[in-house]
Amino acid sequence: MTYYHRPTKLTQVFNSLISFFASLGLTPSDTVTLEAKGRRSGNVHANAVTWVEHEDTRYLVSPRGESEWVRNVRAAGGSAVIRHRGRRQVQLQEIEEAKRAPILKLYLQKTASATKAHFDVDKDDDVEAFAAIAGKYPVFLISDTA
Repeated sequence: MTYYHRPTKLTQVFNSLISFFASLGLTPSDTVTLEAKGRRSGNVHANAVTWVEHEDTRYLVSPRGESEWVRNVRAAGGSAVIRHRGRRQVQLQEIEEAKRAPILKLYLQKTASATKAHFDVDKDDDVEAFAAIAGKYPVFLISDTA
């Protein structure tokens, strides 16, 4: 069964505002606007996302599971744009479930105030607890394109 925690209308409005401010560079540098082509409409969709760094590599985590942005990025073959005081073309590569746990733990530690309700673990749980839930939360490695 696919896990997806759909946002409320109020959350959608709030996320749109954060996305707007992130694209202007008015948020911390790790909160950005992710743009990906819609898998059905072909229109570009923007979402506020926060990246986390693990072993000198940046990752995006979907705390809501198989969210719309995840589905759109997959359909676009990983091609996306990150906006934060400018635009940067990126390639997102989904990482395998077995490698997600430490990244999920770091992500929840970093964003717990906003995302803890979406996780079945606590930010202070051991990595093994995160390994047990890793299949529910897509994680993407961010690479700049030339």
